[in-house]
Amino acid sequence: MHIHFLDPYRPLRSPVHALDPRVKLVLTLAFILTTALTPQGAWPVYILLLSLALSVQVLSGLGVGYVQKRAGLALPFVLAALPLLFTVEGPALFNFQLGLWRFALTSSGLERFAGVAIKSWISVQAAVVLASSTSFPDLLVAMRAIRIPKLLVAIFGLMWRYLFVFGDEALRLLRARAARSGQAVDNALKPGGSLAWRARVTGGMAGSLFLRAFDRSDRIYSAMLSRGYDGEVRSLPLPPLQPRHTLILATGLVLLIGLLSLAYLLQ
Repeated sequence: MHIHFLDPYRPLRSPVHALDPRVKLVLTLAFILTTALTPQGAWPVYILLLSLALSVQVLSGLGVGYVQKRAGLALPFVLAALPLLFTVEGPALFNFQLGLWRFALTSSGLERFAGVAIKSWISVQAAVVLASSTSFPDLLVAMRAIRIPKLLVAIFGLMWRYLFVFGDEALRLLRARAARSGQAVDNALKPGGSLAWRARVTGGMAGSLFLRAFDRSDRIYSAMLSRGYDGEVRSLPLPPLQPRHTLILATGLVLLIGLLSLAYLLQ
């Protein structure tokens, strides 16, 4: 069994994949920051930012469908902004009553919620493209190159690596359960017990998974210490930026600054 599905990186041959990881990281962070700082109601700039994100997706060879499918996983978290529909003051579109509470959906609240949803959706697309076009070790090296604190980079690296340890232990438990599970000859008979019994078994498996993963991570960490690990994963330094990469970085930053300036001019 393999757990390669945990790694979003897709090794393709495209201009985005060939770009220096430092340039991709800085431009992605700048793009997300620009999207977050864009004022509410600047719909033309929202469209331009979305068009820029879609263009990069096509250029990367990943495909718009691939990116949108993964970006959609983050949209349920936008539901946390639902109270904005009823708490932002403005002209009421309609009212309704739920028990003892009366709610009024305002146009200002709807605009605020739509802005938060669109900006979150666009930002997640940029993060998906970065993760799918850059291997995680290259991202860690790029983080250190742009002077992100080494402790924070070490936390990111260990979190990523132990995610695979956790997934491997989960696959071991599932394989052991499948090896010990019987199947009834009569298809009308359902294997297993009641819903409460299934919940108890699932809870036991979850507890066993946590204990096994914790024990294995402790053994891995001891092995790392015995090999000289001191809190930082060392790697060869990245070569200096090529002139074309520097030009791409400067052009991208100027473009994002221009879009942000345009958004405030439209206010």
